[in-house]
Amino acid sequence: MADGTGRVEIVHAARPSFGPPSAAPSDMPHFPPIVLAIAFAAIVVAVTALGRRLPVPPPILQVAAGFLVGLVPGMTIPRLEPDIVFFVFLPPVLWAAAFFTSLRDFNANRRPIGLLAIGLVLATSVAVAVAARALFPGMSWAVAIALGAIVSPPDAVAAAAIVSRLPVPRRVIVILEGESLVNDASALILYRSAVAAAVTGVFSWGESIVRFFVDAGVGVAIGILIAWLVLRAIRWSRDVMAETLLTLAAPYVAWVAAETLHVSAVLACVAGGLFLRQHFSNAVAPLSRLQNRSVWDLAIFVLNAAIFLLLGVQCRALLTEVPAGTLGSVVRAGVVIGVVAIVVRLLWVPIATYAPRLLSRRIRRDDPAPAWRPVFLVAWTSMRGIVSMATALALPLVLADGTPFPYRREIVLVTMCVIVLTLVVQGLTLAPLIRAFAFVPEKTHHTEARVARLEAARRGAETLEDLSREPWVDARDVEWLRGELRDRLRLLEHHAGEPEGRRRLRTEMMRAERRMLVRLRNEGAISDEVLRELEQELDFEAVRVGAGDDR
Repeated sequence: MADGTGRVEIVHAARPSFGPPSAAPSDMPHFPPIVLAIAFAAIVVAVTALGRRLPVPPPILQVAAGFLVGLVPGMTIPRLEPDIVFFVFLPPVLWAAAFFTSLRDFNANRRPIGLLAIGLVLATSVAVAVAARALFPGMSWAVAIALGAIVSPPDAVAAAAIVSRLPVPRRVIVILEGESLVNDASALILYRSAVAAAVTGVFSWGESIVRFFVDAGVGVAIGILIAWLVLRAIRWSRDVMAETLLTLAAPYVAWVAAETLHVSAVLACVAGGLFLRQHFSNAVAPLSRLQNRSVWDLAIFVLNAAIFLLLGVQCRALLTEVPAGTLGSVVRAGVVIGVVAIVVRLLWVPIATYAPRLLSRRIRRDDPAPAWRPVFLVAWTSMRGIVSMATALALPLVLADGTPFPYRREIVLVTMCVIVLTLVVQGLTLAPLIRAFAFVPEKTHHTEARVARLEAARRGAETLEDLSREPWVDARDVEWLRGELRDRLRLLEHHAGEPEGRRRLRTEMMRAERRMLVRLRNEGAISDEVLRELEQELDFEAVRVGAGDDR
């Protein structure tokens, strides 16, 4: 609903309910939460394993699985509250995406990222609004712009789940990830302004523009402040488990702080994740970094799976709520609007790529025009997801005068149609398209890694020589470490990597060592605690030599 300033709160604007009420009839089965958790884990494992064997992206399989779950006889479909998405799912997903984003690459591509995350969101919202008014003649401009803002931002989770596993140019991934970090913020700010205009009947372009910059600036400041406080707490705690817990709590703290001040919570999480990553390596111990990465990988995996399963379940719930005789026309409108969103992106990306180079000699010199294949790939990767669905469900139920919010039910169903259309059409075609493009594997990452290892090893050798003159140093230890460093430097200077034969020998040696440790444990010669400690050492060594996936 709108407050006294004409502002509309997304999360608390509505409490839409789909499916049966919480007080279900007695003949419907009730499952304890632990049973539902076990069922969820089983579905996630089955779908993940199936995705490894089928040429279908995991997000599509997860949506299909959720839809099938909704078809189970007697199944009580849970309500999808916007709070669940905006508070439970979105903060950690955004924070993790920012944390694992290269700030250097983000800055190097800020022009294309900005043109997509802000310019394309505005262009798509306007184009969708025009189409919506043609399809629903009674729809006002404010409601139509709100619909455009709902379906304009592509989903980061869906794109990353498909593109990251395929041989794609690094710059394409950087641009897509960077766009996904910012486009939700611009879309939600536009959405709030449009909904406020629809509810109150008052709209001011000047106020909206000022609000955009205020929301963005204060949101970024809050995110950086929260990340700085987390770093201070980490340095004070000096405990691995506490440090991991702090990083898990940080995105939720940033989100709540930003929402309390009515600024961009999305940019607060993005800025916080980026800032924390820049200082994290110097703040924690090696074991904490390893554990932190493992915990976050698991958390994001579970959240992503839950997001798409929830989408599938809600798709089934929405279909049961549509009045008879209106489903066909609304679905057709959803398909048209989805096509409009796809076409606008297909037109915008080439224009935004080549037009700046035609207008600026400096850009042509510093950043030559890319080939058409990666440009088309960026234009085609635009799946919508759970954020669009939650934003649609967060629409107010009534206007300021008490009348129902116009076309609310149609907007929710249109949004679901756009999500399904983009997931199926673009999600299923991305992998074949990328394989057909046959991108040349980039060696930049491996080259940078080799140079970094070489420089780090040389710095270690210099430090060893400096410390060798200290009175507490044993000369035998120094000589032993010199030999180890010489071997590492020789490998890095004369080889791009370890020869395959040597790597295989090393892997077989470690497997034999691990089997011996297990045998000693089984014979009672060592405890399980000793086994875990020594097995962890072998695992670290396997990761270091690039054999972390060998079984």
